[in-house]
Formats: sequence, structure tokens, C-alpha cells
Amino acid sequence: MKIQQALAIAAAALVAALFTPSVGRAQQLPEEGIKVEAPVLPTGLKWHNSPPLTMEQLKGKVVLLDFWEYTCVNCIRTLSYLKKWHEKYKDKGLVILGVHTPEFQFAKSEANVLRAVKEFGLAYPIVVDSAYAVWQSYGNRYWPAKYLIDKAGFVRYFHFGEGAYESTEARIQKLLKDLDPNVELPPITGAIRGADKPGAVCYPVTPELYLGFERGGHEGTLGNSEGYQPGKVVAYKDPGGWKDGMIYVNGAWRNQAEALVSTRKLPHPKEFIAIRYHALEVNSVLRPENGKPVRIYLYQDGKPVAKADKGDDVRYDAQGRSYLLLDQPRMYNLIKNAKFGQRTLKLATAEPGMGIYSFTFVSCEKAK
Repeated sequence: MKIQQALAIAAAALVAALFTPSVGRAQQLPEEGIKVEAPVLPTGLKWHNSPPLTMEQLKGKVVLLDFWEYTCVNCIRTLSYLKKWHEKYKDKGLVILGVHTPEFQFAKSEANVLRAVKEFGLAYPIVVDSAYAVWQSYGNRYWPAKYLIDKAGFVRYFHFGEGAYESTEARIQKLLKDLDPNVELPPITGAIRGADKPGAVCYPVTPELYLGFERGGHEGTLGNSEGYQPGKVVAYKDPGGWKDGMIYVNGAWRNQAEALVSTRKLPHPKEFIAIRYHALEVNSVLRPENGKPVRIYLYQDGKPVAKADKGDDVRYDAQGRSYLLLDQPRMYNLIKNAKFGQRTLKLATAEPGMGIYSFTFVSCEKAK
């Protein structure tokens, strides 16, 4: 039976539910009645950390196949667990296979993927799936998505999104025991982050926000009356009165399929994009569209971002202004609020080439 058919039978309700990726859910395929053979791995793809592998070569191993994308916050948050499992079980019969399938056009670049693999410190095999060949063979729809494949080459378990780390690792151990009943296995890792531990608090959060006339236009989250005008440079005027979950723009921005891009060199940072949100953490996917670094100033509630609330990529100039240097196409961590609440955030620039693709939000904090 093909994996798409089997998943439809084993998890029709699951697949139809369109999960919020940050929540996720684990599923074990039925032990009886359904045999789900893992699809073959397409040939001709680029690999890192390994020569090209085939499913036939991987028989006799337990394989964890992980669909991820280097700008995806939910994917990034799972990497610490994958790295730990690789370290613990690589000599026990586990092969983790990361399948990098792009969400944005620039993430198709092998150079960008390789840089991310190095920056994240991923040592397990990575296949660059820029044409969606592996993704389509699995009928996959989510980032991240994990599939566990047993020693005989059958898919036995899958999980979409974050979470379920202990149950996933327990399933890894069960399949390793099936592979070698005498194998000695270490204790389950448990939660690595405080926000993953029992008792952690997760608040309601603003949904992901996408820019660009394709997805952003479809979702209708641009609050300016000028709207999207595909391929054009549009002079936007901020209407004020910002609403939570909407995007507001001021200045001249080029409308691209996946992004809005600043177009003018100005004496002051007058081109800006603003949101009102409720979350603890704010991330944004950004790209220097002209191949040159762009300085972006950040304002939270109309003021420079307080040091207690700054994200990992925020810096301060001599005047105490908060900014980030946009020098690579990737996800940037903008805000880590000390307390949950509703706030405003403005990204302003005086330079052309600031390409902004999305905002994502995180709302969980460790138990007090």
C-alpha cells in the first residue's frame, strides 16, 4: 500500500485537521492490517554529511526522516532534540535523515541550506529537496514532520509539528530494540527547554503573518487600503489604528510574490512595517534583496526595544537605538518579551533592499 493511502486510512482525521504546527501531534500507524512501505529516495539530489543513500541501503537500520526548513521557527526549535538523538543513537542503529524542503524561493539555494546546516551544527545526513521530490513521495504537508521507519523499511510512526519528544524517543527505542533485543539504551532525554517541561504555560498567540502578493494577498492581512499590486512599487501610507494580526506599511515598497521590499535610500528610517501582536517571542524571515547588508531599526510600543525584551539578533547603536543587521536570508529573532502581553512592533529602514517575508510568534514559557 502506498504511504499516501495508508496515512489516509490510519490518520484521516489527523491529516484533515490542519494542525497548528507549534502544537503538533504524534501518531503510531496500526500494528495490524496496514503495511506502509517507505517510498524510495529519489536520485539526483544533493546530499550533505553523507553520500547519497537509498532505502534499500538503509534496511537493517531505524530511520528518522525529518522534513524541515531552515527559516521555519518550529523546525528550528526541534533541532536540539534531533541533534541529541543523533548523538545518543547513531551507534545503536538509528539514522536521522534531514530532508530540507523549502518554504521560500531563496531557501532552494544549496549554498543557503549548507550555511544553515553548518550554523545549526547538524552532523546527520541532509538531503536538499528543493524540487519537493521527497516531500511529494510522502504526501507531506507540514514543517516539521517526522516519520519513523523500521528495520524492514516500513513507516511505523509519524509526528507533525513540535512536541511529543519523549513519546517520539520512546518509539525510537522500541524500534531499536526490535532491531537488536540486546542493545543497551540510555534513559529518555526528557525536555531540553524549560518551555517543553510539564507545567509550562502556553498563551494564546497571534497567528503567523505572511507578506507578498501570493500568500499574503490570499490571507488578507495587509491593513493598508492600497493593498497588494503585483510587481509594482507602491507608495503606502500608514493608516494608523493598528489591529492585532494585521500588517501595516509606510513608504515605497516593491510588491513581490513572497515579500515586500524597501526601495529608497533616505536620510532617516521612514520606510517601515508594523504589527500589533500578542506573544512572548517574535521572529521574522528577512532577506537582503540587493546582496548588501541593511540596517533595520526596531521599535516596541514606539520606543527602542528594552534590553529585557530583546531578541537574539538585536543590537544597540551609540545612541541606544535597537537595530538588527540584515546580512543573510534567514529567520531573525527580534523579540523575547519578559512578560506576555499585547504590544506593537515596528521595523524601519532608510535603505533599499530590506525584504520581509513573514512574522512568527512563540507563546510558551517554562513553569515558574
